[in-house]
Amino acid sequence: MRKGCSKLFCEDEHQFERWNHNSIKNLKVEFKRFKALKKGPPQYNVIVKIACTRSSDRLLGARQAYHSLFNRSIEEDLISHIKGYARKLLVALVTAYRYEGPKVKIDTTKSEAESLLNAIKNGDTRKAAEDDEVIRILSTRSKPHLKEVYEQYMKLSGKTITEELEVELLLKETVECLCTLQTYFTRVFEAALRDDVNEDKKKTLTQLIVTQKSEEMKEVATEFEKQIEERVKGAYKDVLVGVLAKEVK
Repeated sequence: MRKGCSKLFCEDEHQFERWNHNSIKNLKVEFKRFKALKKGPPQYNVIVKIACTRSSDRLLGARQAYHSLFNRSIEEDLISHIKGYARKLLVALVTAYRYEGPKVKIDTTKSEAESLLNAIKNGDTRKAAEDDEVIRILSTRSKPHLKEVYEQYMKLSGKTITEELEVELLLKETVECLCTLQTYFTRVFEAALRDDVNEDKKKTLTQLIVTQKSEEMKEVATEFEKQIEERVKGAYKDVLVGVLAKEVK
């Protein structure tokens, strides 16, 4: 953890490494976002976003940091505070440790696309969000594998999975973050740049720009750079433009 998160440590007067208290203070503020799980379903997307857009190692590090900061596990809090159909899916996503290599078995993706299609078509989409097979696929398979499942589903159904899940936002956002990340980024940018935008949408965009390093994010940031210059004002604009200038290089 020290090797991967060097900014969290600093040398004291005796040249021993210790926690950098300022970094830990900032980390605590960031992890307070997880309190969204106490606010009910409209805020569960925060958990989905963190669980599905981070690498396996970063997600594991986040779980370790949560445990250290709050003396309990994120899994424990999820189970304690979330009731109903969302609990099983969110716990599975947070505890996932996915294979991140490029290998994909096409026959398996076809079979799993059929499983998803059956779960979504044969019942209401909320039931699909707590279906054991759906959760197994979304929480254990690699992202390249899931992208292929997404393509196979479209061939079988004639529609994308996200189109089929239009009214089930939790499952839709999970699939979007795992399979079509650039689409998710685009939606966040569009929502945050509307004239009637609220503070929550702005916070989501700010966090996205600051924490995401993927090529998909850079492409979307470049696409929206001009709109940010034209539609955002004040200090918020300065922050976004400044961070984007570094990210899109």
